[in-house]
Amino acid sequence: MTDTPSSIVVIGSANIDFTVKVERLPQVGETVSGGDFRLSFGGKGANQALAALRAGAPVAMIAKLGRDPNGELLYRHLTTAGLSPEGLLRDDEVPSGVALIMVDAHGRNLIAVAPGSNRRLMVADVQALGAGVFERQAGAPHRPRLLLTQLEIPLDTVAYGLQRACDAGLMTILNPAPGRDLPEGFLALPEIITPNETEASLLTGITVTDLETAQRAGERLIAMGSQTVIITLGEQGCLLARRGEVRHFPGFRVTAIDSTAAGDAFNGVLAASLLEGLPLEHAIVRATAAGALCVTKRGAQESLPTRQELDAFLASVG
Repeated sequence: MTDTPSSIVVIGSANIDFTVKVERLPQVGETVSGGDFRLSFGGKGANQALAALRAGAPVAMIAKLGRDPNGELLYRHLTTAGLSPEGLLRDDEVPSGVALIMVDAHGRNLIAVAPGSNRRLMVADVQALGAGVFERQAGAPHRPRLLLTQLEIPLDTVAYGLQRACDAGLMTILNPAPGRDLPEGFLALPEIITPNETEASLLTGITVTDLETAQRAGERLIAMGSQTVIITLGEQGCLLARRGEVRHFPGFRVTAIDSTAAGDAFNGVLAASLLEGLPLEHAIVRATAAGALCVTKRGAQESLPTRQELDAFLASVG
């Protein structure tokens, strides 16, 4: 009798993205003329779920969508992409989340999010889905083995998911984005946290600008209760910090067009690689490559690499 395949559970956000291409990002109070406008699909939760799915992992997502036209678009898109409708909950009272994005000629971006129905994904919603969210159920096609979550949904829901997953023996990854202050002890809940430079700076009070300050921030996060810290550093790659260990993983040289979903590609592929049983160091290399590939294309979910693209890229760089 073969073992039931493992799966990733993503508890997070789903948005519609409105993106304008600009030559340069505006200063405060300034209006700049833009170029192309794009409507696309995003949200850190949905991006990371689809990144893991494209990397070959079975994924179940829990999110809350509105019943507005944007919610209908999101629902059709996510189910067509391969996510089960069971965890895509609906809210009759508030619209779906949207993100307003500007991307400059160098691929840098500014993003503002109106969370909408994402803000109404409550602990009770997750509880109502039953024990199968976190535990193996007889007859189920997959058994949950890893939880991936972010901070675009209520903090209580994130904390509940992390604690419940830990109690059930699942691996846990928290992408603490967007950056915000967290309650004392919160960072001890996940096995792995994956802040970028901005989020690591906010969490630690150390301004992360280079490898030296990233190392200091990583060590501070360990002292604050984190077990494993991976600070993503854009084109510089990322830094792994564990108690008694700090290691830099260099980035891959690519031409950046749009960095919107680079962090989400990293997190989704990191989760998928760990689900496969790869050592953390190998998973980080694949995740870093996914982030690099992602910035070479425009858009959020449109830019997420497939497993075949990722394998070919890694083979090409040796």
